[in-house]
Amino acid sequence: MLSTSFLFLVGGALVSDGFLGLIHITPDSEIVAVTADLALFAVLFTDGMHVSFPTLRAHWKNPARALGLGMPLAFVGMALVTHYLVGLDWTTSFLVGAVLAPTDPVFASAIVNRKQVPAKLRQLLNVESGINDGLALPVVLILIAAAGPTSGHAQSSLGMIGLELGLGLVFGVLLPLLVNGLVRFRLLGAEPKLQPLLPLATGILLYALCHLTHANPYLAAFSAGAVIVAVSPEAKAAFEPLGEALAELAKFAALLVFGALLTPQLFGDLSFGGYVAVFVAIVLIRPASLLLSLIGTRFDRREKLVAAWFGPKGFASVVYGLLVLQAGIPQGEQAYTLIAVCIAFSIVAHSSTDVPIARLFDVDDLAGIPDKDDDNRVDRRR
Repeated sequence: MLSTSFLFLVGGALVSDGFLGLIHITPDSEIVAVTADLALFAVLFTDGMHVSFPTLRAHWKNPARALGLGMPLAFVGMALVTHYLVGLDWTTSFLVGAVLAPTDPVFASAIVNRKQVPAKLRQLLNVESGINDGLALPVVLILIAAAGPTSGHAQSSLGMIGLELGLGLVFGVLLPLLVNGLVRFRLLGAEPKLQPLLPLATGILLYALCHLTHANPYLAAFSAGAVIVAVSPEAKAAFEPLGEALAELAKFAALLVFGALLTPQLFGDLSFGGYVAVFVAIVLIRPASLLLSLIGTRFDRREKLVAAWFGPKGFASVVYGLLVLQAGIPQGEQAYTLIAVCIAFSIVAHSSTDVPIARLFDVDDLAGIPDKDDDNRVDRRR
């Protein structure tokens, strides 16, 4: 019941100024933005490698429902709750809704990684969480610009926002294709034992390129991972153990740093209405919005309930919340406090329930019901 993510979060809180005082980190410390940014990039890069285009083409309707209907419903629902329970103005309330709308499969890893869980459920959660970060970003930037004075992170021009997203997508597609084409030349090919480093080098180049050009690195990371697995499955297979380990390390580093921001003062600054809003966001808004979007699909009741529950707030919300805090908008600090507390409670709630809930699907496995992924692997071997 005590997940590794939860333990790292608590560990970060214990060594912070609010408890043992061993490290001194504030929300505007550079290490906070850097670790959150790197962790989100690494997680999305490896998540993209889990995308199967043939499967996605055959089963695109469920993720499209979650993104096209479930996400906007969660966005609007959170904005209404924030305005009426916390008292923030409408623009800032919608900004909070946009920041907390993206979900993250990292804190429900047992659901998206265990083969006993139905493949269509794992695919829904993984694709939804991978794409909704990029969809939420332009809305966050526009609302930051509309809420008041902006920092260098927020671009008031819709054209600039569109350019950043477009560049991220272009770089994420073209750079892996270029690297894959180059290494097919005999003189440029990698030694077999160094094959795992090829996608890593591609990711590092992509991260640098995005930050030099202000392209969106998160959309680039996810699309690059998807392109790599499509054009070079052998590179994905060689990189997967190293990539998963690096993504886990980045995630835990970010959790330690984020945990250090969770001081007693932060929790004390949130009003009673804020805590009610956090509870409603986790228990009601996400489940209700996704259940509505899945009406008429072929998911059974248990699968719908599991998909509805697992909408944890993750690194995208952390990064976007920091953008809100650093933008200097009038109610930015109150918005960040609500966002941070909601993320913390979401991590505890979701990362501590994924294993027990995933085990509920072991009944199907024991009954001898084949997993679709297993069928696909058999077909490929043939």
